[in-house]
Amino acid sequence: MSAGQARVGEHPPEPHPPHFAERQYPPDAAGPDAAGEWRAPFELDLRRTLGVHARGRGDPTYRVAADNSIWRTSHTPEGPATIRVSVAGPASARSADPPPARTAGLPASARSGDRGVPGGRPTGLVQAWAWGPGASWLLGMVPAALGALDDRGGFNPVHPVLRELSTRFPGVRVGRTGRVFEALAPAVLEQKVVGVEARRAWRYLVLRFGAPAPGPAPAGMRVPPPAVAWRRIPSWEWHRAGVEGVRARTIIGAAEVAGRLEEIVAMSSADADRRLRSLPGIGVWTSAEVRQRACGDADAVSVGDYHLPARVGWALAGRVVDDAGMLELLAPYPGHRHRAARLIELSGLAPPRRGPRMSVRDYRSF
Repeated sequence: MSAGQARVGEHPPEPHPPHFAERQYPPDAAGPDAAGEWRAPFELDLRRTLGVHARGRGDPTYRVAADNSIWRTSHTPEGPATIRVSVAGPASARSADPPPARTAGLPASARSGDRGVPGGRPTGLVQAWAWGPGASWLLGMVPAALGALDDRGGFNPVHPVLRELSTRFPGVRVGRTGRVFEALAPAVLEQKVVGVEARRAWRYLVLRFGAPAPGPAPAGMRVPPPAVAWRRIPSWEWHRAGVEGVRARTIIGAAEVAGRLEEIVAMSSADADRRLRSLPGIGVWTSAEVRQRACGDADAVSVGDYHLPARVGWALAGRVVDDAGMLELLAPYPGHRHRAARLIELSGLAPPRRGPRMSVRDYRSF
């Protein structure tokens, strides 16, 4: 989000997102199709910021390399693409290739230092390399995906535990990818099932219907299928993935209006929520999960989550609460309720497990 305060449920007007100064490589040259670097004007935790997009360790669209760089794939409006993102050393260490980024269009709060980070000191240069027809588009979205439009102003924790967590994780940002359907499909697969089921289904469907990742991506990486491909998945393949008819129909229905869904990134939070929830099978939890990732909505708290209310209650009040109790505890953080919940998730704070766990079902055997 841009600098300045907004009413709860609304996005304030946003500046143009910051961008990389880009170098295009000729088709016959060695190297990526697009590359660039950007000096993040705030402390940045690359893995925890981008990690919300990983759907399990075996996600074919996401990899963390041995050098801590992150590889991701996307089916952009200009076609499939692979990107590799890394943070290069101290802020003073410049790389001759790719060229330094311009700061035109950067939010004023980002140019002068982030209010949510003491001193607003940059910690390094974000460098990115991209391959494929959508390389330039995906490269241009990296600053936004890393939280360049995320305004932490106004987040003033009143709970001691949140003050401590905000200090412990200063580089965790709420980024926005701008790709709504790519956030929606895996979120629907996660509806009312345990994580292992959802991750298994996502992996199967992406490997079966996604395209090979462009460029020198790690082995096994694939690009998520575009909306048209999801619409054409036959019923027996949904069954093989372990996805029952309700979730399959929800994804297919969303794929049929994917173009309209992509428009929500320019809408207020309330309007984006209404459009998402107008679709059969999309409720408050799925809408929040999508807006967190695609729109960078720092207030989209995941009401209806199986674990989150208990974790928030335990961290902030020392007791297990339900959704209503969670919202009451998060009420002091208008515009930042998801940010507060995310910090609690990262802390690992949770009540002792005494009740029954959700059982793992395998719809492939039905």
